[in-house]
Amino acid sequence: MKKSLVLAMTMVMGISATAFAANPFSDVPQGHWAYASINKLAVAGVVDGYPDGTFRGDHLMTRYEMAQIVAKAYAKGAIKSDDKLLAEFADELDNLGVRVAKLEKKSDNVKITGEVRALYEDVDGADKQYLPELRTRLWVNGAINDGWSYTGMLENTQTLNTNSQESDAEFKRAFVSGRLGGLDVVGGRYDLVVGDGNVFDDDIDGIGASFGEKVKVEVNYGKPNSGDDKETNVEMFTGRVSGDVGKLGLNGAYYTFNDKNADTDYNIWTAGAKYNLGDVSVGGEYLKGSEKNAAGKDDGYVVSLEYKGAEAAEKGSYGLWGRYFNQANTTYYAHTTDGVHDSFDNNAAGGFKGYGVGVNYAVAKNIVTTVQYFDLDAKIGEGNNKTIWTDVTFSF
Repeated sequence: MKKSLVLAMTMVMGISATAFAANPFSDVPQGHWAYASINKLAVAGVVDGYPDGTFRGDHLMTRYEMAQIVAKAYAKGAIKSDDKLLAEFADELDNLGVRVAKLEKKSDNVKITGEVRALYEDVDGADKQYLPELRTRLWVNGAINDGWSYTGMLENTQTLNTNSQESDAEFKRAFVSGRLGGLDVVGGRYDLVVGDGNVFDDDIDGIGASFGEKVKVEVNYGKPNSGDDKETNVEMFTGRVSGDVGKLGLNGAYYTFNDKNADTDYNIWTAGAKYNLGDVSVGGEYLKGSEKNAAGKDDGYVVSLEYKGAEAAEKGSYGLWGRYFNQANTTYYAHTTDGVHDSFDNNAAGGFKGYGVGVNYAVAKNIVTTVQYFDLDAKIGEGNNKTIWTDVTFSF
């Protein structure tokens, strides 16, 4: 590459100098056509010439020499947005120890992370079954601008028992999120967990918004999108207000579910509190539905005790928890608890009551194992399910 071409490029970079050196290079006299531009480059520290004091404008440059000029121009702020030029000499710039911040930012625009979970679930009861399962999730997160991002999640689930070797893959989540005025906004297909998930923990096709710090307000509207919900025409709305008074956290929520096909709807109200004592927290939630179950019950409650919790990035971290449930089936739609099965959702069972305990432990960085046990009875009749849930999750 001839230096005459280098001059043409650097002249349009806006390099300026407040003083001029007298004949900085012996082979570029004042009458030379490029004298003024070369003088600016020399004063700005972009070009140094050769040890013998010459510029050698007709000399064919090496890529390394060109990279040196690009690096100095970048350091001086002369190159601010010419990504093509920086990208062309990226390898040479790396060898020079130059951090091309703009390119690094570009490379971070899209991030891919993942999680593999090996699960074994053993259920003894009306839903008697055992389920060895391997679930793989890949998340793609892309920065749209400084305030907005896109998130997508691809999930593959493999059932590994001897009766079935089913494998299912789907693009389960795809949504954008960001700030709009004073609101945090999310829209698309996303995972919605309201509060502790005692009413709803599922994917939703919809839109949500939240605002506030000391007192936080959250609303969501859309359609559940998981399992049998894909075939229904249910619309839902959730609203929640939460805030802290010292160590005491208080919250209240409202849910409405409307089945367009059956032209029916029902509502659920909740009120909860959680007291934090450092690593230990004690909580409770009361739930009331607008409909009664077959036994005439329309409410329920959950109490919880929690200690810490495993952090995937911190080897040796762990958590313990215990919960007692007593809920009519009209007080939840998609319960978060892994011990709740379909047999508790119908009117014959009327809901469930009982307890669950669990522990999670980070056996190594990004490797967390979980063990849970549930002993739950139907609210109506003699139905009972005992569930042992164990899994190991690898994050990357």
